[in-house]
Amino acid sequence: MYIVITRQHLGDNYNGSASDFVNYLEKENEGKAPEDQEFFFNQTENDIDAQRVIAEIDANTSKLSKKDPKFYSIMVSPSQAELKHIGNEPERLKQYTRELMKAYAGSFYRDQEVSVKDVLYFAKLERERTYSEKDKAVKENQAIASKILELQHQIRGIKEGREQGDLSKLHERINALETEAPHKQNGKRIVPGMAKEGHQSHIHIIVSRKDVTNAHSLSPGSKFRTSETTLNGEKVKQGFDRDKFYRASEKTFDKQFGYRRNFVETYYARNLLDKDPKQFFATLLGLPSNEKQAAKQLLFKAGVKVPSIPTNQAQLAYKTLMQLKKGIGKALESGSIGI
Repeated sequence: MYIVITRQHLGDNYNGSASDFVNYLEKENEGKAPEDQEFFFNQTENDIDAQRVIAEIDANTSKLSKKDPKFYSIMVSPSQAELKHIGNEPERLKQYTRELMKAYAGSFYRDQEVSVKDVLYFAKLERERTYSEKDKAVKENQAIASKILELQHQIRGIKEGREQGDLSKLHERINALETEAPHKQNGKRIVPGMAKEGHQSHIHIIVSRKDVTNAHSLSPGSKFRTSETTLNGEKVKQGFDRDKFYRASEKTFDKQFGYRRNFVETYYARNLLDKDPKQFFATLLGLPSNEKQAAKQLLFKAGVKVPSIPTNQAQLAYKTLMQLKKGIGKALESGSIGI
């Protein structure tokens, strides 16, 4: 399960209103008949239109300055394995989102317990994901892409009379390079913006920074998990525990749908790899044989090029350790492993 919390962008791309972001989330509805469109939903309602989302988020900004983010976005991106487990069913993803937001509310540190009823949010299901410059396939295709771009510039120069050359040979060279690309999908070189194959359903959530009463701040962007500050002479609790939220998110999915999560799919494993890679691999080595084999298969599917998982502590040499960490780290960043 890959989850990202992002504050509202205030600048050229997004203004103070939620309209730009909401309109961006409407991109998959373009050109579709109303009955085929995907609408927003919240904890209790379905089929919420975009204008209502904009109106309610924009109106819920009491005492926030122009420089303060008015909302946060949460992207919930299940792995291929998780989507397969639930049959890629939209309703099950919506059910999960509603349980997820209970965990979100429970991750705030406040004097009074925060419940999901206190949170103003709207969510939307999307069925497509596209490749970006960060994806491993795009990065490894970049050398080929640069050569093709250079040849295309030559062709443009010849057509405009600025250069001389054989157009047919240049086109042949481009075709040859296209076949040499290490990563292709349906016979075509993978490039940024290309839709990914397979189940790609994911959820975008827009959540107001203020609670439903428009009186209290609920910011997941807090620098503190738990802290206390003095306000009007009284101590006030504040903070948001992202680690707690991420851990609860995957536990919620596993419990709700009976999913058996392998060690390398866990948020704990991701943190351990980053902070203590030697302990990560020691834990991996200590898994039961069937779980260790499943972990190896997950790493292989994620494109981690390792000859084998080390079989004992003596093989955990520094160089091997760092090579494995780099490979697994890239897979985690791209969401290839279900974290």
